[in-house]
Amino acid sequence: MSKNDEEITVKAKAEDVENETGTVKKKSSKNKVLKELFLDAIYLLAIFLVSFLLVKYVGQRTIVDGSSMETTLQNGNNLWVNKIVYRFSDPKRFDIVVFPPDEADSKTYYIKRVIGLPGETVQIGLDGTIYINGEPLEESYGREIINPDHIFRASEPITLGEDEYFVMGDNRNNSVDSRLPSVGNVKKSKIIGKAVFRFYPFSSFGTIE
Repeated sequence: MSKNDEEITVKAKAEDVENETGTVKKKSSKNKVLKELFLDAIYLLAIFLVSFLLVKYVGQRTIVDGSSMETTLQNGNNLWVNKIVYRFSDPKRFDIVVFPPDEADSKTYYIKRVIGLPGETVQIGLDGTIYINGEPLEESYGREIINPDHIFRASEPITLGEDEYFVMGDNRNNSVDSRLPSVGNVKKSKIIGKAVFRFYPFSSFGTIE
């Protein structure tokens, strides 16, 4: 073999080494990209799961549709509903609660204020006075005095069961609530959560009473 042949052979071997090194580098780079994509996918999945758990079990954003809770809440208000609070405690009088209608396929929920508690008897007089166990309820949430033609089933005493609540909208003469048979007494198991915070409009930003 001539010297030139040896140089060609050596050169060829050197090129083979370079080619193998290049292949290793390409594989390493590809593995790095795949690893980054995998980590990104895990990160996005974690965000999705946390968001899902927050919405399902902790709280969710709710948009008010209608005027039944005026003047406390207005149409278009964006609220945060605490969905975990009633897992550890019972609804209290004057809490603003969210619950679904009886229609299983409905995507619209009611938002009303708790007036009567389990075991209590609720009645509304012809003058619009709300009575709890025969005593006038002291409250100032109602937008106006209840008209006689908006008393409905509450014209007669309504005794609530052990896990039932009587709810009303603050706009007393323009609210579909427990005074109507279509809503009736609301069981605790149906209550999704408590409206606790308004974050839009910004002019009304803050906690809800």
